[in-house]
Amino acid sequence: MLEKKFGRRVVVTGGGTICALGNDWETIKKNLKAGKNFTKYMTEWEGKYPLLNTRLAAPIDFKIDSEKYSRKDIRGMDRVAQMALVSCASALEQAGLDPSDPIFQGGRMGISYGSSMGAIMPLMDFYSMIVTNDTSKIGATSYIKCMPQTCAANIEVYYKLKGRLITTNTACTSGSQSIGYAYETIKFGMQDVMIAGGADEFSPINVAIFDTLFSTSTKNKNPELTPSPYDKNRDGLVIGEGAGTMILEEYEHAKARGAKIYAELIGFGTTTDGTHITSPNQDTIANSMRLALEDAGISPDEIGYINAHGTGTAIGDICETSATYDVFKRAVPVSSTKSYLGHTLGACGTIESLITINMMNDGWFHPTLNLKDLDGKCAPLDYIAGSGREIKTDCVMNNNFAFGGINTSLIFRKI
Repeated sequence: MLEKKFGRRVVVTGGGTICALGNDWETIKKNLKAGKNFTKYMTEWEGKYPLLNTRLAAPIDFKIDSEKYSRKDIRGMDRVAQMALVSCASALEQAGLDPSDPIFQGGRMGISYGSSMGAIMPLMDFYSMIVTNDTSKIGATSYIKCMPQTCAANIEVYYKLKGRLITTNTACTSGSQSIGYAYETIKFGMQDVMIAGGADEFSPINVAIFDTLFSTSTKNKNPELTPSPYDKNRDGLVIGEGAGTMILEEYEHAKARGAKIYAELIGFGTTTDGTHITSPNQDTIANSMRLALEDAGISPDEIGYINAHGTGTAIGDICETSATYDVFKRAVPVSSTKSYLGHTLGACGTIESLITINMMNDGWFHPTLNLKDLDGKCAPLDYIAGSGREIKTDCVMNNNFAFGGINTSLIFRKI
C-alpha cells in the first residue's frame, strides 16, 4: 500500500447517460449481455460523400422532451448541449439533488464539462457569411450553440449554479478530464459538489476527421463485425455519439445528506505526450496510469479490471496495451466498451467510467466484442472475450487518450 496524497475523500453519488447502449444501467447491462454492437451502415451517405471510405457509424435516436424543457430553456442549445443537459438531469435525480436545494446557488457546487467541439451545424451560419457576405443566418444564439464551453455554460445557467466552471475541450479525454479536474476541485476543498461530464453529437464531419487519417473501419458490408479492438483483423474505429454526467461529492457532505454512494474516486493521473499531435506515446500513457496509482495510494496489483480506451486502431491498441503491461507487469483483465457503441469522442470518458463503476458493483464485466483472433503485437494482458466475466474486485481503472497527446487515467474503489 502506497501513501495516499493529502486531500478530502471524493465519492460518486449519481450518474446519467445518453448512449447507444441505453440511458440507465438496467438497459445498458441488458444490451451488454446481448453481445451485439450498434454499428450501422449509413445508406444516406451513398452518393453524398463519395470520397469517404467508411460508411459506418453508431448514431443514436435522441430528441429532447419539449414538454419538459421549454423553448426558452434550450434556445442556446444545439444537440450536443441538449444531450448533456438530459444526462445531467438523470445524474442529479439519481444523486437525490433537487435544483431547489440551496447548494446549487451557494457557491460550493460547480461544473466541469467538455466536448470535442460545440455544435457543428451553427458553424455553417458563420461559414455562410464568409462565402456570401450575408449575415442574415447568424442569430443571437449561433455562437452560444457552437462555442467550446456550450455544454458547461448551458448546464450552469439552467441550474443557476454559482460555483466553479471548468471546461475540458480535449477531444477524446474531455469526459475523463472533466471527472479528474472536478475530483481535484473537491479533494482540495474548493467545492463540495461537482457536476462532471462530456458529450459529443454525431456528424459526418467527425467521421471525416478520422477517415482522412485512415483510422476508420471500412467493413461496410459487415457493420456487426466492427469495431474489433485488439483483433488481428481489426481495421479501425467507428464514430458514435452521446453524453455522460457524473455527480461527484465530498464524502462527509454525501454522508450528511444520506446520499447513496456508488463508488469512491481515489486516483487521477493525466499527462501530455509532447511528441506528436495524433500518434500516441507509450511512455507518457504509462505515466498517466502510474500517476493515478500514486494518487490513489495503491499498488498495480489492487486493480482488478481496466476499461481500456480500445478504439480498434492498430497503432492505438498496440501502444495502449504495451503501456498497460509496462505498468502492471501482469495479465490484468481489460475490455473495450467502444466495441459496442463506437467512439463517442468527448463523451467516452464519462460513459465508460459510469459503466465500469456499475460493473464493479455488480461483479460482472463485459467482453470486447468481435475479439476472435488476438493480434500478437498486443501486449499479454487478460483480454475479456466471449460472454464476459465475473470478477470480484474493489478497484477498477478507466483510461482514455486523445489527439493532442493527452492521456488520462481514473481509479474507482468500491465503498
